[in-house]
Amino acid sequence: MPPRTCPCGRPAPYQDCCGRLHRGEAAATTAEQLMRSRFSAFAMGDTAYLLRTWHPADRPARLDLDRRVTWVRLEVLESTGGSVVHTEGTVRFRAHYVERGKPGEMEEHSRFVRLDGRWVYAGALNG
Repeated sequence: MPPRTCPCGRPAPYQDCCGRLHRGEAAATTAEQLMRSRFSAFAMGDTAYLLRTWHPADRPARLDLDRRVTWVRLEVLESTGGSVVHTEGTVRFRAHYVERGKPGEMEEHSRFVRLDGRWVYAGALNG
């Protein structure tokens, strides 16, 4: 059963927020929206969506999520470019998780590009 509030951190219900993107009813209009929807896909275990929104140059052939990790909260720290008028954007975020009962967090500065009119994840930036 999907959560009531979207895992991405927006106050909307999952079904009306990232759920629409996961079901293919809408596409992300900004790099930040795509990043939020990808976090929600990790939280929901939606590997098909993660693979669909990964740049083909870097996309793995298969994605196996660690079932011992539960993604619980997202903080967007910074976002540059990535709007409807851009072709590239970055999002720096902190993702909180629980693994084997212990809390943890990971931080990434991600790059996104528009490919054939849709935003895709193009990998983590160094530094």
